[in-house]
Amino acid sequence: MRINIIWFRQDLRLKDNPALNYAARSDANVLPIYILDDENAKSWKMGSAGRWWLHRSLESLDEALDGNLKLFSGKANEILKLLTESINIDGVYWNRCYEPWRIDRDKQIKLELQEMGIEAKSFNASLLFEPPKIKKSDGTPYKVFTPFYRKGCLGEESLPRKPEKSSKIIYSKEDLTLDCKLDDLKLLPKIQWYSTFEDEWEPGEKGAYDRLDKFIENGICNYKVGRNRPDQEFVSRLSPHIHFGEISPHQIWHQINKINETEINGKSIDHFLSELGWREFSHNLLFYWKELPEKNLQEKFDQFTWSSDEIKLEAWQKGETGYPIVDAGMRELWKTGYMHNRTRMITASFLVKNLMIHWHHGERWFWDTLLDADLANNSASWQWVAGCGADAAPYFRIFNPIIQGEKFDPNGEYVKKYVPELSNIPNKFIHKPWEASPEILSDSGVELGKNYPHPVVDLKQSRDHALSEFKKTLRVKMIERKIFILRHVRLSLIAQRRYWLAGTK
Repeated sequence: MRINIIWFRQDLRLKDNPALNYAARSDANVLPIYILDDENAKSWKMGSAGRWWLHRSLESLDEALDGNLKLFSGKANEILKLLTESINIDGVYWNRCYEPWRIDRDKQIKLELQEMGIEAKSFNASLLFEPPKIKKSDGTPYKVFTPFYRKGCLGEESLPRKPEKSSKIIYSKEDLTLDCKLDDLKLLPKIQWYSTFEDEWEPGEKGAYDRLDKFIENGICNYKVGRNRPDQEFVSRLSPHIHFGEISPHQIWHQINKINETEINGKSIDHFLSELGWREFSHNLLFYWKELPEKNLQEKFDQFTWSSDEIKLEAWQKGETGYPIVDAGMRELWKTGYMHNRTRMITASFLVKNLMIHWHHGERWFWDTLLDADLANNSASWQWVAGCGADAAPYFRIFNPIIQGEKFDPNGEYVKKYVPELSNIPNKFIHKPWEASPEILSDSGVELGKNYPHPVVDLKQSRDHALSEFKKTLRVKMIERKIFILRHVRLSLIAQRRYWLAGTK
């Protein structure tokens, strides 16, 4: 009897799973496995919040597989080698991931399996448009979102494929000695700060579908405007489910497109689908610029002077900056493992432009605390806010947390939810409590410096300082370029002179 391995990775679902369907073809026996490969991931191994989600998602997947999911921990190439040596395996199949370390590892695994006479195939289950297929007319990759999405994805490529139907699975009953129990993976952090996650989330394929249905019913109708309101529930909150592959972007794309645009604002549908496009764009950037998580895409920012103020960094991490909308966002992150996209931009801008702290620190904090922490999205988004990435916001675009709060949380409901010490302060002062009189603060139960902090920086001064440092960076870069050109011209003239002298001899 043929035995095929389906190697689950970031595709923890049964529906629309091309690798699973291929493994189950022709009534082959299927051996479902998951490998926690922290060794190959190295510094980019999954963060604490993501590991909690993975634990719950693997529980859900194993239940859907009737208890047949086999778990392993270690280097994936070594685990697969041991499995193929102990069991007569015909093929190993998986859906592609796009982190640089996974690409390099998977290429080597595929080569080793094929040399052993074992069929090894990978499939696209995670992206609507894979990077190698989306290039400009000159063959180079896009670095600006709008032409990437409108022309590269929607203009030159056929629409995303329809979701595949599920196949009947016949499970292999081979006895294994290498696998382990879920608890042996030790995914749950020792500090149970994630306990509040349980009330917010249902990891797994069913939870993903429920979340999509809820969004279609209540959120998509006003998504274009409502997506910027952290005080309201118009966003999908699908990102953790998408990251772990509990639902595919193809399923979401086609489900959303089934909605009657006469009943729902068509612009809201287009805006939501373009958010899927931004995810595609981020993966495209990471595919072509593998150092995106670590190096500025725009090299001029390599000369930028950053602050190393650990006290201010900790205040930002804890949501104790004295700016309510920033603090609400950071506390939402800690409490729920999620942050509204508008406040992600506000908190990120505050860190890199008001506190002048390197985006790497923010990237790493989000990596550990976000349930949807994704290497491509996280890296591209932080570089976008910092102004050093592709299609980045101009550096001088600095989000003012007071204006942002008053515009997108006008009644302070979001702030009051996550910064309860300000819940009794009048709406007029909810985003700037330091402007309230001592009497108002006292009546509201707010004592600045005691139960709520004073602002850690002055907005105007910090903005001016950031812009000054940016201008200095540009000047340095301009001088370096002039020196380079002058040196090039000088060398060229020397070469010409030598050529002329040689011709006169």
